[in-house]
Amino acid sequence: MDINKARRSRIRTYLRRVEEAIASGDQTKAAAALKAAQPELMRGVTRGVLHKNTASRKMSRLSARVKALG
Repeated sequence: MDINKARRSRIRTYLRRVEEAIASGDQTKAAAALKAAQPELMRGVTRGVLHKNTASRKMSRLSARVKALG
């Protein structure tokens, strides 16, 4: 229970970093944050914290937004 809570929190932190980088308008920073967030999201899937499709959807939407910055 508490372990999953910590994992979910960690994933949210990585996602927030990507969101902040997108908001700042810096594509290189956003791309780096996204690259760091991807393994964290997928780790959440293997640990059973997130569903596979949920993680894929989040990655897809974030990467589209990062790409749109350029």
